Amino acid sequence: MMMRCFSVSVTFGLVLLCSLVCVVSGIGANWGTQLSHPLPPETVVNLLRDNGIQKVKLFDADYGTLRALGGSNIEVMVGIPNDMLSSLAGSMKAAEKWVSTNVSKHISSNNVNIRYVAVGNEPFLQTYNGSFLKTTFPALQNVQSALIKAGLSNQVKVTCPLNADVYEAPSGYPSEGDFRTDIHDLMLAIVKFLSDNGAPFTVNIYPFISLYTDANFPVEYAFFDGNAQPINDGGTNYYNMFDANHDTLVHALQKNGYGNLPIIIGEIGWPTDGDQNANMEYARRFNQGFMSHITGGKGTPMRPGPIDAYLFSLIDEDAKSVDPGNFERHWGIFTFDGRAKYQLNLGTTNSGVLIPARSVHYLEKKWCVMKPSARLDDPQVALSVSYACGLADCTQLGYGTSCGNLDARGNISYAFNSYYQIHNQLEAACKFPNLSMVTKTDPSVGSCTFQIMIQPYYGGAGRREPIGLVVGFILLALTIL
Repeated sequence: MMMRCFSVSVTFGLVLLCSLVCVVSGIGANWGTQLSHPLPPETVVNLLRDNGIQKVKLFDADYGTLRALGGSNIEVMVGIPNDMLSSLAGSMKAAEKWVSTNVSKHISSNNVNIRYVAVGNEPFLQTYNGSFLKTTFPALQNVQSALIKAGLSNQVKVTCPLNADVYEAPSGYPSEGDFRTDIHDLMLAIVKFLSDNGAPFTVNIYPFISLYTDANFPVEYAFFDGNAQPINDGGTNYYNMFDANHDTLVHALQKNGYGNLPIIIGEIGWPTDGDQNANMEYARRFNQGFMSHITGGKGTPMRPGPIDAYLFSLIDEDAKSVDPGNFERHWGIFTFDGRAKYQLNLGTTNSGVLIPARSVHYLEKKWCVMKPSARLDDPQVALSVSYACGLADCTQLGYGTSCGNLDARGNISYAFNSYYQIHNQLEAACKFPNLSMVTKTDPSVGSCTFQIMIQPYYGGAGRREPIGLVVGFILLALTIL
């Protein structure tokens, strides 16, 4: 999955709202695969089924992932990454080949229940500086034509997951919603195309990002408890950001003649680490609040009825870019190894709780830590920690994070262990010069867990195999010298 930048900014008083809507009921989940140690696809499919999740949204068309979904009857939205838009936009033959390989074959041969093709992922983000403005719509058209030629256009619909920054409300009220001025004509062309082909508008919303980027954002407005000061929009009260953003989009569609276009919430969720507001309690509160909010089928003021949504995300991804923030690797309702992070009732199981992944196999119970004899003022410490964190995952360190209370030695040990585990506990991965040692005593403290990785799976997308380990240590040694 691509790096996700969000621009759903809401300033209370000057509330700038942008975001979503929808129609069909049922909760889905986004399945991203940017992990150093992904679970086998079959394990993830069982995880989905055990938890009654009947819809999944993918960010690519990995063969192993789709094959594992075969026969499960789980509805699939298969993805086309942004870096493929240019080739699909420029060649009808390329689009036909893509559909044949990644849609037709899986439906006919592997019995995969593909229902949507997501063409691109938030391609009109302002941070992309217009990189995909000329290729997204032609790619969408060509993929649709290829689906028609393959005889699949009634079963499989195209869509384009968009960030909420494609529309805006100048004064902050949903009723003023319209598409962004710089892409207004393009958005109308896409909306008309979706409507003409019976396809949905897919949009991603993240109240967390508003809280992350705006120190004045009212915390309660991000949640669904009804504790926030409501926004009164001509007699309609909005008590949470989701409803207001959702209806900003509804007004934008209505204003341009497409008020009945189906809407899918492509991504919605809350991270659990990497920032002071990314924690288990807020994530549980948000996701459970969202589930309770949509379960009754009440909808929003402007769009009553069931909401079709995909939680973001299913599993943590430790190899994602952290450009948007360290929280990017912690959106999962499950940890990287399929353990439930907190109590969450999706309304899909008899137990009312998340069921963990089955048959997960771990590496040996051992960790790499700082030697008791090593000195904190050793000049090699800073270099070694920087090297380890640059090639591993230290996003759980820092202010307000799950490992934020570690002392200096604890921080160093965490960095060493992260590197050691990502490199499959290779002996060479715990050879930081005179600083590190392997221990079989779990160094975890309180909320801070020193992970042990699962046994590596080399058959699927997203895997990041340990490479250049020896070369890396030679470079590290030369740097220190």
